[in-house]
Amino acid sequence: MARRVAVIGVGNSKFGRRDDVSVQELAWESIKEALHDSGLSQSDIGMVVVGSTAYRGIELYPAPIVAEYSGLTGKVPLRVEAMCATGLAAALSAYTAVASGLVDIAMAVGVDKMTEVDTSTSLAIGGRGGNYQWEYHFYGTTFPTYYALYATRHMAVYGTTEEQMALVSVKAHKYGAMNPKAHLQKPVTVEEVLKSRIISWPIKLLDSCPISDGSATAIFASEEKVKELKIDSPVWITGIGYANDYAYVARRGEWVGFRATQLAARQAYEMAKVTPNDIEVATVHDAFTIAEIMGYEDLGFTEKGKGGKFVEEGQSEKGGKVGVNLFGGLKAKGHPLGATGLSMIYEITKQLRDEADKLQQPLKKYIGLVHNVGGTGHFAYVMILRR
Repeated sequence: MARRVAVIGVGNSKFGRRDDVSVQELAWESIKEALHDSGLSQSDIGMVVVGSTAYRGIELYPAPIVAEYSGLTGKVPLRVEAMCATGLAAALSAYTAVASGLVDIAMAVGVDKMTEVDTSTSLAIGGRGGNYQWEYHFYGTTFPTYYALYATRHMAVYGTTEEQMALVSVKAHKYGAMNPKAHLQKPVTVEEVLKSRIISWPIKLLDSCPISDGSATAIFASEEKVKELKIDSPVWITGIGYANDYAYVARRGEWVGFRATQLAARQAYEMAKVTPNDIEVATVHDAFTIAEIMGYEDLGFTEKGKGGKFVEEGQSEKGGKVGVNLFGGLKAKGHPLGATGLSMIYEITKQLRDEADKLQQPLKKYIGLVHNVGGTGHFAYVMILRR
């Protein structure tokens, strides 16, 4: 039987363009914070998992240099890669090592320096993250275009509007402006989103997340260690789900949501013995604004086709039915691929501990959800945390 596992320490670097640090220095920023948060030292860590795509950086094999720089040599640095969901894939690996009894304490570190290449190169690398032969090679399909396909279909089937997508961006920027670690800290209006440069209609510049550098870290411990260490505010992982779908989007059927998210969410809810109505605060993968709207629906926060109304009615705002992306989301906080999923755990841990300051969601049940999508919906991870 799997052991109970808790998050006992989290750290998050400043996201943005980080020309001031190397990848190992960037990773150390969040590792140091997570160690301090947990009250542990490097000698307490049994295993280190490094999540990094590294495709856009100078260091293509970052795990050993991150471990060495951070004083974690000898802790089995294992590198994990799952495109945009790399962070939560690393978290799953660390969780599994503790739950299985392999180690008592494991650390997951997510880090990427994505600004070491120019925007065109970054888009070309991302496009290869879809299906290279049948999509990128023949049509030059990049990520904004993949999400534009989903957006136009969602608009055609459910009447979702560009204004509703713009509201997702406005919400993200509003909260990002209150998060000193966010990449973008400037509020925007619906009009500014609608008038911003078209990238791949209906996706505009302000419907899209920035290209960011950053790191995030979470430390996981067994129930026995939590008791031994007298951790007074553990955040328990009560449910995990992960699933995949076809890489070739033409084989996925109706383009109004991600089947991988739906399957992963079902697994996580069943494991945690909760329903979507129990979730009070969540991070939803919003690389593009339409992704958050589909996420509301795929995660069961609202009926299929009602995601646009959900944001329009303010139900995903702080104080709403489910506070979503209250640290700015990928859209404003930033999206360094390896760090994103672990930054989401950082955020929900802070929320469940009542440590989110002015971004704090009012909680009664203290149940939160993390949702991280890889690729163009190739796979998805959902984690449910509870205090």
